Amino acid sequence: MLLACASWLNLLECFFAEIPRKRLRRGTFRSVSALPAAIRNKDPRPFIRTATASAILRKIKRCKETLETAH
Repeated sequence: MLLACASWLNLLECFFAEIPRKRLRRGTFRSVSALPAAIRNKDPRPFIRTATASAILRKIKRCKETLETAH
């Protein structure tokens, strides 16, 4: 369960990293009220997970084994 949460948090981190890189750094803003309009995504696309379920489960198994042998 912990790894699934970490994966979700990684996706959120990637999403929020895009905001300053694509919107704020390239823009010029005359007021604070202009910032929300610049941050909103005009062409939203969902994140698409490319790993298969079996690949994710294998990775989780390896991580669990590593954690169990570390203690």
